[in-house]
Amino acid sequence: MRLILAALLGLSLAPAAHAACEGTDLRETLSAAERARLDAELDAMPYATGNHWRAEKDGEVIHLIGTMHLSDPRLDGPVDRLRPVIAEAGALLLEMPQAEQARLMQAMTERPELLLLTETTLPEIMPEDDWQALSEAVSARGIPAVMASKFRPWYLSMMLAIPACAQAAMKEQNGLDVRLEALAEAAGVPTLPLEPFDTAFGIFNEAPLEEQVEMMSLSLATEDQGADGMATTVAAYFDERPGEMWALSGILMQRSDLIAPDEAQTMLDETNEALLAQRNRDWLPVILEAAATTEGPVIAAFGAAHLPGHAGVARLLEEDGFTLTREPF
Repeated sequence: MRLILAALLGLSLAPAAHAACEGTDLRETLSAAERARLDAELDAMPYATGNHWRAEKDGEVIHLIGTMHLSDPRLDGPVDRLRPVIAEAGALLLEMPQAEQARLMQAMTERPELLLLTETTLPEIMPEDDWQALSEAVSARGIPAVMASKFRPWYLSMMLAIPACAQAAMKEQNGLDVRLEALAEAAGVPTLPLEPFDTAFGIFNEAPLEEQVEMMSLSLATEDQGADGMATTVAAYFDERPGEMWALSGILMQRSDLIAPDEAQTMLDETNEALLAQRNRDWLPVILEAAATTEGPVIAAFGAAHLPGHAGVARLLEEDGFTLTREPF
């Protein structure tokens, strides 16, 4: 569960967090059978590798770039290599540009139900032992338990997906998407949103409360694996293997005795559909419209987990008639 959340969020670590969190790349712990299964899944997965793809059809050019949303010094190289791509672009599409982030912050002030429970609190709906464990976990992240008691469970799941030793990274939001937007602004390239600012909030809030609590409990139960999950996500990203981040999640979930294998697969499938596949399909007409109405290439940059797979953005463009070529990252 922790690796799933990390992959979906496209998280990385700031330098200070690297020093504090010494995790193990879980790919190195795979048995021969697990490695064979992972390789087979990747062989069958379209666009399982590559963080930068160029799509072209009838003179229209779209660059697809898989991003991370937090800072890492190793992003300096990709930023330098993508600088000329940004300079010649007609538009940059992001999940949530700075203007949309400001709208989200305003909405959270005006609509607290986006993030907060309105009719109950977590101590009222959780077993006492689980609540005490959650209180300790959030306190280690600088959040008073009384405040956490009012948060929606899915939000706490996201927080628990980031190990306490990496909290400093949350304050240094200088990931690839932020850097690309800065380059675009400097070059006079307009930045557009791929989706409404509250899309992800809506998806999570639609889940029944009991399912949100279950997700949170799973994240809490694997809290001691946080540094490993983060290290694995970071390593796979810089290896340009976004498909591996997702496929590995299923293998690691089946290692655990916290959830039955069939239930684990169902959870993976539902998570993929809600947070990746459906959003990808919704993004496609936005990307195509931008390409059709913009002079010059269009760049669509989003969390790397959205690139691979049969419902990944790369495959959706291929099915629409585009020819895709892997580009340097």
